[in-house]
Formats: sequence, C-alpha cells, structure tokens
Amino acid sequence: MTESHVGDPKSGVFRLMAVHAHPDDESSKGAATTAKYAAEGNEVLVVTLTGGERGDILNPAMDRPGIKERMTEVRREEMAKAAESLGVRQTWLGFVDSGLPEGDPLPPLPEGSFATVPLEEATEALVRVVREFRPHVIITYDEHGGYPHPDHIRCHEVSVAAYERSGDPDAFPGTGQPWTVSKLYYTHGFIRDRMVLFSDEFARHGQESPFAEWLSKWDPSRGDLMGRVTTQVECSKYFPQRDDALRAHATQIDPNGVFFAVPLEWQQRLWPTEEFELARTRVKTALPETDLFAGIEA
Repeated sequence: MTESHVGDPKSGVFRLMAVHAHPDDESSKGAATTAKYAAEGNEVLVVTLTGGERGDILNPAMDRPGIKERMTEVRREEMAKAAESLGVRQTWLGFVDSGLPEGDPLPPLPEGSFATVPLEEATEALVRVVREFRPHVIITYDEHGGYPHPDHIRCHEVSVAAYERSGDPDAFPGTGQPWTVSKLYYTHGFIRDRMVLFSDEFARHGQESPFAEWLSKWDPSRGDLMGRVTTQVECSKYFPQRDDALRAHATQIDPNGVFFAVPLEWQQRLWPTEEFELARTRVKTALPETDLFAGIEA
C-alpha cells in the first residue's frame, strides 16, 4: 500500500488527498472517512509531510531498547501497516519532523526541520504530488493545526497554498500539468459536544468519564468546533479499521489510552460521523453536507 511514487490515478472515480504532518495523524483525524471512500472504490492518497523522526514513545510497551534508535524506520513500518488497515495509498513528502518545542521561552526549532523550511519550497513539493494524483478534494488541518504543533501549523499553510496554486500554469514549472482542486476541507476531531455525549453515557452506566478532566478545563470563551463544521460523513462501519490503523502506530498510540476508552458500540450508535469544515470550494454545494464530493462531477 505504501509507495513513494504516486502513480497514475484511475479514471471514473473520485480522488481524495489527505495531507498530514506526521505518521499517525492520518489515523486519528478523518481516518474512518478515508477508509469509507477507499472501500467504495474511490482513490484515496495520504500524503505524510514528515517522517515523525522526533516523535516520543508514547506507548509504554514500546519503550524498550532498539526502538528509539531506529525511530525513522519504525515509524515507516507503522505507517505501512496503518495504510493497509485503512485501505489507502500513502506517500512521503520527505521533510524532517520539527519536534514539539517545550519551555519558556520556547527553544528554536531544529535547523532544517519542516517548520523552518521556506513555505515556497514545501508548497512546490506538495504541488508536484497534487498535479500527479489530481485530487478532487484535499483534507487537512485548520489554521490552528488541530493543536499548536509547528508542523501542524505549517501543514495547514502548505495545504492551502497548494490548493490555491496547483491549478496555476505559471506556478512551479516542471512539476507537472496544472490541476485545479475542487474543494478544501479542514478536519475537526476535538468536538466538545461529542465528549459531553460520551461522558453522559459513562454516567448512565455508573462509570467515570475519561474526558472529565478535559471538560472541566474547557474554556467556554473558545467556543465549540461544531460551530465551524459544515460536513458530517457517516462512517461508523469503518471505525474498526480506524482503530486498527491507530494501533498500527504502536510507538505513538497506547492501546489502553483515551483513543480506545469509549466502547465502539457507543461510538457507532451515539456519534457515527466524522466532522469537516468546507474551507474553500470552486463548485456549488448546499450546506450542511454529508459527502465530501458533493457538487463535484467525477
């Protein structure tokens, strides 16, 4: 499933490109949606911008000798398994993980890491893949990156720039024939309403919610991301594939962690969708939507 070369896209189907900062992001953000569209016969390509080389080992079971030392290779192996679980194709853009800086003041980002690369250079690399794969739709992160990791912020910036410029014949000569992408979406996963719904279900079963602390610290002035959501894709059938893809990223995802705290049956019954925001479109569509390809002719 995982190839560095994208190859010629098939005709007669829709093409969806999911642009992510690190390996594992594709499995935690919009994963069931990509699995659904792939299973329905559409072409789905995950573009991973960095190798995730600076990722920490977040699963205690994987914190053992020989893993950290070969993190680059391990994360590629994990990504291949995740792509296979989702039934999607995947390619690497080849930039180096910037890591998540900590401290006050924050230390400078590592020289040469993705978030320090000139935007023009990163955009050209993504435009090359866009022109080769020719997606009808791109999904990526909003201006906050989903959370403020420097690579996620830059992923947003690069994705928007590629959406705007891939169809411009004067932009980036030598990167293939221009291709105009019809729609650009942001994926939204940290929905407060969803956490409240699950917390209420835990309470009904006499159990403590794994989201209680998170909800107690919620700042109401931030608003809820549901206010930005334009599109909800029903994809509950593919939640098991999403979970398999998450578990494939064994260094990053603890199988006993919060990602798997809510029983699958509850998720499928109470909140069977994944949420997106139509950020830019070149086709007419009526909101709200239930399909990322709404308004597009194959």
